[in-house]
Amino acid sequence: MEGSDCTDAPPPPSAAEELDAAEKLILRWDPERSQPAKGMLFDGPGRAEAVLYLRAVGVIRRPGTIQIAMVRLEDEFRHILVSRANPMDTIVDLNSLSLPRYRSGELKPHLPESVGEDDSLGLLTSEGSNIREIDIFPTDAIQDLRSIADRMISAGYTGECFHVFSTVRKSAMELCLLNLNIERLSIGDVQRLDWQALESKIRRWIRAARVCVRIIFPSERRLCDLIFDTLARDDSPFVETVKTAAVQLLSFVDAISIIRRSPEKLFKFLDLHDALAELLPDFAIIFQSSALESINTQVSDIIARLAEAVRGILLQFENAILRDRSKIPVPGGAIHPLTRYVMNYTNLISDYRKTLLQLILSNPPATHPLFEVDFPEPSKQYSPLPSHLIRILFLLQFSIENTAQLYKDPALSHLFLMNNLHFIVQKVKASPVLQEMIGDDYLKKLTAKYRQLATSYERSTWMKILNFLRDEGLHVGGSFSTSSVSKSTLRDRFKSFNGGFEEVHRAQATWLVPDPRLREELRISISAILLPAYRSFLGRFRQHIESGRHSEMYIKYSVEDLEMALSDFFEGCSPPSLGSRKSHCS
Repeated sequence: MEGSDCTDAPPPPSAAEELDAAEKLILRWDPERSQPAKGMLFDGPGRAEAVLYLRAVGVIRRPGTIQIAMVRLEDEFRHILVSRANPMDTIVDLNSLSLPRYRSGELKPHLPESVGEDDSLGLLTSEGSNIREIDIFPTDAIQDLRSIADRMISAGYTGECFHVFSTVRKSAMELCLLNLNIERLSIGDVQRLDWQALESKIRRWIRAARVCVRIIFPSERRLCDLIFDTLARDDSPFVETVKTAAVQLLSFVDAISIIRRSPEKLFKFLDLHDALAELLPDFAIIFQSSALESINTQVSDIIARLAEAVRGILLQFENAILRDRSKIPVPGGAIHPLTRYVMNYTNLISDYRKTLLQLILSNPPATHPLFEVDFPEPSKQYSPLPSHLIRILFLLQFSIENTAQLYKDPALSHLFLMNNLHFIVQKVKASPVLQEMIGDDYLKKLTAKYRQLATSYERSTWMKILNFLRDEGLHVGGSFSTSSVSKSTLRDRFKSFNGGFEEVHRAQATWLVPDPRLREELRISISAILLPAYRSFLGRFRQHIESGRHSEMYIKYSVEDLEMALSDFFEGCSPPSLGSRKSHCS
């Protein structure tokens, strides 16, 4: 009718029929009805009913019917999220944290144009990134989820849709962390654990963190993009899904960064620092949302605290070397446990050179606040890290020199220092990285020092023995002819030499020079001093003894006997008697 409001006109019959059919379909799937349709719309191979239902949702207008439809779609959305997800442990081996090769016929990820595919892993690889994305849902499930989200968001039920998604996926995240052995530990829990237990947890955490940041979290972000991209600009589904998991993941290493420091913790702190620093760019890619900016800030703060802890622990280690005050000398002058520990520690430090060169930015102080130690003047050619390493070696030398004073026998004291300095030099030379940082100049000083100690040992031991082989005091009447030799004095000399050598042999066979090459070098050096002197003395004076009675009581050993006896020296075990050359040393 002309002038009437066209909106009051009844809809065309076809539209009315369509609306009526749509409402009947919606109501048929209303669980509150006495005889609702059974099952789920999106289950099974048949898709016709689900397609018709989604079309009906776009037609209905009555608020009550819309609400009924939204309740149904919410249930369908939740059901698909729960039932169609590929279990994470079938895609990523969470026990070994390895990524299995896809077999023929298995689910393979969809490959967008912007990413490349790593065929060996069956993963989506973002170009220039370590991030690997996996398909958490089959393609048809993604299509169903997106269709449902489209209808719910269009009807104004965005919050409800997001809530269902984040609730289900947050539970999935919790299960992932559980499978990765990421526990909910408070700072107090972490501080109460012994270090051995924490070391094991740190190893697992590093591996788990790489999986979370490079696979699980980005795959969740991709899932959100596949479902909600262009439907809503809100990033809350992803934020609500992963934020709690990310905070839980970081809470462990956050607690570690503030626990009590000690030298044995240095390398795990470095491992954590390196792992987080390596993952920092990946965190920045994944957590771009302003709502997740606190995660990136927390990661940066933890890295900074770990770096500060590393610097503090290095100084603690230096102090621990100085504080070592051994009260019992090492048996046989062997390598001191402190020397082994420090050199193994120093070698490990060199393994982390790349990181430590970035963290150790200042040279060590020239003095020590607690000990009077004359530190060597740091060379300008050394950067801070090598300067600290040289300082550590100097402190070790200082400590073992104090320990050497515990030996009552000066010769054993020299041997102990020689062994330990030689060990230091050899450990440095065995590591090209460590040798490069320490430098040849300091190594030459240490080498000269242990060689000088070897000479000091020889003088302490053998000058007294060689003194029995001197000519002075053997002649009577001021004449040096062979006929003027005092036989009684000569017998005393041979007797004193025999007793002195036997005593040295008995004692120094139990001393230890662990390095075979150094041990042989020392024996050769002793032979070069002792054997020619004994051979000469024996050659000049043996006839004076052999012409008398019981000569075997005075000339007990040939040069060859002495040479064989020297092979018993520095083996670290009781020697056989000089009359028997069958050694029982193992």
